Amino acid sequence: MVKYICFIISLLFVSFLSKAQFTIDGQVVQRGEYRHGFSKLFGENDDPAAFIGQRARLQAGYKLDGLTMQVSVQDVRVWGNTTQAKASDDFLSVHEAWAAWQFNEHWNIKAGRQELNFDNARFLGNLDWALQARAHDFALMNFEKNKTKISFGGGYNQNQMSNTKIDYTVAGQYQNAQLFRLEQQVADLSFSLLFWNEGRQNTNLTDKPVFYRQTFGIPNLSYKFKNTMFSAFYYQQTGKNPAGKEVNAFDLSAKIVHHHILNAEKGQKLGVAGGFEMLSGTATNESEKSSSFAPLYGTNHAHNGYMDLFYVGNHDNSVGLNDFYAKMRYDFNAKHFIQANFHWFDAQAGVFNSASETLDAHLGKEIDFSAGYIFSPAFSLQAGYSHFLPGDTFKHLSGGSDLHKTQNWAYLMLIFRPNNKAKFIGVSL
Repeated sequence: MVKYICFIISLLFVSFLSKAQFTIDGQVVQRGEYRHGFSKLFGENDDPAAFIGQRARLQAGYKLDGLTMQVSVQDVRVWGNTTQAKASDDFLSVHEAWAAWQFNEHWNIKAGRQELNFDNARFLGNLDWALQARAHDFALMNFEKNKTKISFGGGYNQNQMSNTKIDYTVAGQYQNAQLFRLEQQVADLSFSLLFWNEGRQNTNLTDKPVFYRQTFGIPNLSYKFKNTMFSAFYYQQTGKNPAGKEVNAFDLSAKIVHHHILNAEKGQKLGVAGGFEMLSGTATNESEKSSSFAPLYGTNHAHNGYMDLFYVGNHDNSVGLNDFYAKMRYDFNAKHFIQANFHWFDAQAGVFNSASETLDAHLGKEIDFSAGYIFSPAFSLQAGYSHFLPGDTFKHLSGGSDLHKTQNWAYLMLIFRPNNKAKFIGVSL
């Protein structure tokens, strides 16, 4: 009897396998870094840091009769932060775990831990540059037909399961959020609209209120004319920040990118770009209201210089930023590129010293060099060097003038991800 039962189970399993589509994918990213001013101005008496970080991610999923499921598990560590004979550690985690159901040709619902990666990732991005990346616990209803895409949904977060109401205390997280997004393309013109509302609980206040902040605007407005792309975006923020201050802030950007084809057959081309981004800020003598824009969940490494001195766990609730930049990229072929970026940074709002004197708006200059080579569809190499020249005002905002005369950063990255179209990370024109 047992062997007949096993035979029937085997037949059912084989039948299931014949209908379902299983996928297995993975990636390993290893990045060695030298930090001498990365994310924070380097002090005269500090010693530089050097380390190798690694992300190893395994993704598994399957599709069957309108159902799609995916689970992504990753191990993020620095080489050497556990002993060689250690049996277990705390570096393994679930990056994504979601299921999607296709109602019909145009509608689906997707729920679970998932990446929210839209437009140029200024406000909502998967943070691919950071080894841990970013995912939200969220539910989305999605519509797609021709050149129209619509997404709306939300998330509600709590510390744990509980029989009574508890405060939400996970740092840097919203308690609840709602999203609506529209994407449309008409010929060579494309645009998107976004509305994001989130509530964050302030557990430092007696009544532990939830303050709501809204971000809405046009994350992408772009027009392509032959080998030239014009693009812009605009966000507005209102409501109250987590401290309970009234917010009235904005983020405005415009850019032009042109590619000059040198040899179409070899993929040889020269790309140039220029533009600006203006993120509103709060003057240092203002204490009642906030005009500081917060690019809350973006892949911010890709925007205001690769040394991450602005809006990457820093420069929040600050004087804002005016970023004027020029970029040049040369593709030797489809596999090999070099690139140089130049940024000029100014404060968007007023900076005052202790004597109420207005300081110069200039914050600093940065140049970023990048290069990459694709050895095969499974393996690519990427490297970069950045140098920052701080202005006196940025030194003042950073808390002192006892800084090293050289502020720089360098990295070398090995990227193993055969089924990912993006063979390079965090580098764009």
